[in-house]
Amino acid sequence: MDTKVIAVFDIGKTNKKILLFDRVFNLVYQYEEKFSTTVDDDGFECDDIQLIQNWMVNTLSVLVEEGKFDIQAINFSTYGASLAFLNKEGKLVTPIYNYLKQVNPEIQESLFQEYRGMDKFCRQTASPALGLLLNSGIQALWLKKEKQDVWEKVENILHFPQYLSFVLTGQITSEPTSIGCHTFLWDFDKMQYHPWLKKEGLKLPKPVNNDQVYPALIKGKEIKTGVGIHDSSASLVPYLHNSKEDFILVSTGTWCISMNPFNDEPLTSEQLKKDCLCFLTPEKRQVKSSRLFMGHFHEACIARLNHHFNASDKYFQNIDYCEDAVNSINLKFGKDLLFFPEGIEKFSEGLEKVDLSVFADYDEAYTRLVMELTRLCVRSVELVIPKRDTTKTIYVSGGFSRNRIFVSLLTNYFTDKKVRTSEIDNASALGAALVIAGNLEGFTTNKIELESKQNITISK
Repeated sequence: MDTKVIAVFDIGKTNKKILLFDRVFNLVYQYEEKFSTTVDDDGFECDDIQLIQNWMVNTLSVLVEEGKFDIQAINFSTYGASLAFLNKEGKLVTPIYNYLKQVNPEIQESLFQEYRGMDKFCRQTASPALGLLLNSGIQALWLKKEKQDVWEKVENILHFPQYLSFVLTGQITSEPTSIGCHTFLWDFDKMQYHPWLKKEGLKLPKPVNNDQVYPALIKGKEIKTGVGIHDSSASLVPYLHNSKEDFILVSTGTWCISMNPFNDEPLTSEQLKKDCLCFLTPEKRQVKSSRLFMGHFHEACIARLNHHFNASDKYFQNIDYCEDAVNSINLKFGKDLLFFPEGIEKFSEGLEKVDLSVFADYDEAYTRLVMELTRLCVRSVELVIPKRDTTKTIYVSGGFSRNRIFVSLLTNYFTDKKVRTSEIDNASALGAALVIAGNLEGFTTNKIELESKQNITISK
């Protein structure tokens, strides 16, 4: 038994995984499960937490007993906006509520009114008012106001990653990445919990750093166990550990999230209105971030293009960057956003009005689409660039890192930076492993390759 590993439970809304990383952070084992959901006390769908934690404990027990891997440490990466409410005995008094659950909007409105309005409160907590239960502080306030008999049993409140850690260690903890991500809980001006928590009687633990570990006993083996980390912050960790220069990470998928951990300017109300927010690194550093629904826009437009031009679903993947084509399309159509006639706020309504007959063929239409998406992305990235900008590199990860038109256009725009594509697999799980690796002997955290082997380079 010579393969020493860190085990990470990566808990997403759809898939639940365990991943094992060796001493140079190669992935040596991965297993994935999908669990049936259950319903909460109001009949709304939610994760079955009992199934998840039983699977977690049983999986660790089997791995320890088999002895193929020597598990040195355990950590957790999970989705956010989810709280665990515990009684004095450490038992859950509620399900892990689904953050898409509808609650009375007056609950958050009353909070805004008490603290000088939505704009001021949201700016101070660096949290857009997302509605539903997506601001996790509202979950606690809702429980107190709407389910008082349950609330009276609550002794401790944990975010989801810390609850999974608690299952193994029995430690009541909090950490920066979960409390700092659109929760309404953290005062970014004073870098402490917002005063409304104390006023409402919410007891949250003092946050510890994400490198903190506690012992867990698994089948007689004592294993160092982390306090968990929010998955968005975790995905940034490999870059924080390994980039030689200050950087911006443009993480693309359904959402395009541009993250700048080197921007310490306070969030403004105007930035909030443009879908910006801040969250925290494991070291409690502010990360200025902006969001764009770029992947969704792309997918919806592709469906229309495929239908109009009678093309296969993956035809667009064959279209390459051509500078002459881009220049010709600019001359032909000018600067108007043809695919967003109603603006991005009313994208769905506007898409029905897009006249695809103006394009000569699929290639021209698709190139124009990516040109417009890139322009929107540039605006989104610029929102996280401060006046005194120290960043030298833009890393593009996710699906659009393989789109040569997008990367080429982004490269041509940001002439003062190096644009690099990055395809780190399982970035959130890797980040969760990296933050606790300093507690272990022989684990090398600074040799992870950030750039794709076949990087897209454009001559400027």
